[in-house]
Amino acid sequence: MKQLKLLLTGCLLVLVATMVTGQETVTYKTVNEIVYREGENLTDYMKERCHLDLYYPENKSGYTTIVWFHGGGITGGEKFIPEQWMEKGLAVVAVNYRLSPKVKSPEYIEDAAAAVAWVFKHIEEYGGSKDEIVVSGHSAGGYLAAMIGMDKSYLNDYDIDADQIAALVPFSGHTITHFTIRSEQGIPGTQPIIDRFAPLYHVRDDAPPLFLITGDREVEILGRYEENAYMYRMMKVAGHQSTYLYELDGFDHGGMAIPAFELTLRILNEMGLN
Repeated sequence: MKQLKLLLTGCLLVLVATMVTGQETVTYKTVNEIVYREGENLTDYMKERCHLDLYYPENKSGYTTIVWFHGGGITGGEKFIPEQWMEKGLAVVAVNYRLSPKVKSPEYIEDAAAAVAWVFKHIEEYGGSKDEIVVSGHSAGGYLAAMIGMDKSYLNDYDIDADQIAALVPFSGHTITHFTIRSEQGIPGTQPIIDRFAPLYHVRDDAPPLFLITGDREVEILGRYEENAYMYRMMKVAGHQSTYLYELDGFDHGGMAIPAFELTLRILNEMGLN
């Protein structure tokens, strides 16, 4: 377990920008509102919510892509490109997914898998590498990232092995069953459950590298640090060698995302992914 104290840094939000790297100028492009679910049986709500935005370096090849799921308790929230990841030589895919109570579990998990599958199938068309796809998200988004990476059945539906994911980086995500899923079943948020809708239920030794990031245990919500610490311990017990736990001292559930963005870049750099 690592404890980090990180300073906040500000970045300018730019949709199309340039970065000078040595003698090379990298330009960036954003493609908005790509529909990631296909088929004739799409509901109106799927057509409304199942979109993603792709921000990528348009004159670079073989780059890393981060698939990013927003938070909001699976009941709210909107996709956005984190500004801390812009102009860093990588692509970011920001995903919207259906929300409760209009849909129930596992439909939003299935949306998350469909979005990641779209990236695996299409990122090379934009110059990226399907061998360098990272899946991340904050809070509910972190839960979705962990679920589709740990429970292989969701990506199996698209003939994709979840172990092809280069890294899972959930920010302060539930590792037990999400409180919204429990609420859908009439279970209070203070009653922890570990069932097939919990990343913890799917611990295994051959999962992608897993980087669990939380805020300070004293100011996080709903025992979020402790359940991530349990996930860390059980992954180690299962024999997974590449699980890491980071606690960001002094940051609460919402505030931890900003330093976690910077920490993610450091992790990817150490992995040789950016």
